Amino acid sequence: MAGMRDVPIGGDMIRLGQFLKIADLVDTGGEGKILIGSGDVTVNGEVDQRRGRQLHRGDVVEVLGRSARVS
Repeated sequence: MAGMRDVPIGGDMIRLGQFLKIADLVDTGGEGKILIGSGDVTVNGEVDQRRGRQLHRGDVVEVLGRSARVS
């Protein structure tokens, strides 16, 4: 994946909705909610429609061709 960024998190886990914002994959939480609900967000290559999905180090999130890895 070209242009994938590693985004460090403070603890062992972060929720998908929060990660989208800190990784700058979306501008607002509302935008994230819409994109997740419409199936435009993948976690490790699979569509996930749960904003509360727990992400751990190594997970890769992609939104509309932009991607970031939890580190």
